[in-house]
Amino acid sequence: MLKTKQTPREIGYHMPAEWEPHEATWLSWPHKEASWPGAFDLVPGIFVELTCHLAESEIVRINVADADFAERVSTLLRAGGVNTDAVRFHFNPTNDAWARDHGPIYVVRDSSGNRERAINDWGYNAWGDKYPPYDLDDIVPSRIAEEMNEVLFKPDIVMEGGSLDVNGQGTLITTEACLLNPNRNPQLNRGQIERYLKDFLGVTNILWLGEGIVGDDTDGHIDDLTRFVAPDTVVTVIEDDPQDENYQPLIENYERLLRMKDQDGKPLRVVKLPMPGPVYFDDQRLPASYANFYIANKSVLVPTYRHANDARACEILQDCFPDRRVIGVDCVNLIWGLGSIHCVTQQQPAIW
Repeated sequence: MLKTKQTPREIGYHMPAEWEPHEATWLSWPHKEASWPGAFDLVPGIFVELTCHLAESEIVRINVADADFAERVSTLLRAGGVNTDAVRFHFNPTNDAWARDHGPIYVVRDSSGNRERAINDWGYNAWGDKYPPYDLDDIVPSRIAEEMNEVLFKPDIVMEGGSLDVNGQGTLITTEACLLNPNRNPQLNRGQIERYLKDFLGVTNILWLGEGIVGDDTDGHIDDLTRFVAPDTVVTVIEDDPQDENYQPLIENYERLLRMKDQDGKPLRVVKLPMPGPVYFDDQRLPASYANFYIANKSVLVPTYRHANDARACEILQDCFPDRRVIGVDCVNLIWGLGSIHCVTQQQPAIW
């Protein structure tokens, strides 16, 4: 592991788009029953299904506590028909399963025809100290960098992978509700936060949306709202029911997007994605959204919620990704943990 005091931007690194080639996808296998009270037993099966789809086109790296844990997971994967030749276990104990937010955020640079890779290890505080303890999760990126001998950058601020999305060309999109929340970095203003994003992710153009969806305990992660699907195109969720409490904030975000420009000053192409309607568990409104999809090498895994809009959302995303197979995965039980497919995955870019 090589630490450096230079920023990624200073030595030519940037965060690639999610659709660029992956070496692997990281998962942190679920074990915290309190994250899915009364429904935890249903969750590992969803991770088996995700692993099965991912293993068709890339390595799946799974964080587990120890060899015994790995063997238990292996048994589940074999029973689920997973291609276990594509699975690698890494002994990184975790507090919870949300790899998007506690996992490594990779940056890459191109040098003499080769692509090199490095890791950003942002601070992690479980979305504003909501779910302690999180000490194991916080050190996962450093452990991975050490194991895999990756260059490691240590931005000295709190940041989660689900709070930002990039087009790989210089533009990043995020939300005011999350990044400006004083439970993350109260010592920083908007301009200072933008400086960190530019220095450590190599972006030049930062776009800000407003509020997140109801039930989102992350204070408005962008991966429940708006996602890049091409360098010049985003999909953004829209609530069709004017009486729904998500209706107004999502319309306001959409109207902002229509005024936004990419890194070259060109307007974004904005594609509307429906919402699945309210999803409840024990009378609690959950943050169910089709925007929480994950782009793998040959597929796009889309959360579905047993709603009439499931098929419509998958069709829209299939149009966005004609070279990949869009696969719906039932996430009614996963979302009870207040996160879905994108929240539990983290891409590792390919190098060559």
